[in-house]
Amino acid sequence: MPKMKTHRGAAKRMKISARGKIVRSHAGKSHLLEHKPSVRRRRLRSGTTLSHADFHRAKRLLPHGR
Repeated sequence: MPKMKTHRGAAKRMKISARGKIVRSHAGKSHLLEHKPSVRRRRLRSGTTLSHADFHRAKRLLPHGR
């Protein structure tokens, strides 16, 4: 059986926390920021956990916990 490989695109976008949850960053933080309110930009800075619906699919992309 071949080795299980990590999906490199997924590994660059999300990581697995110490408790086993998958943490991702928010969308909409790369450009056109001057017209967005500072409250919204501050909220986009922090990461968020992946929804339960997407968790199992993402877990297959990150088999080694990277």
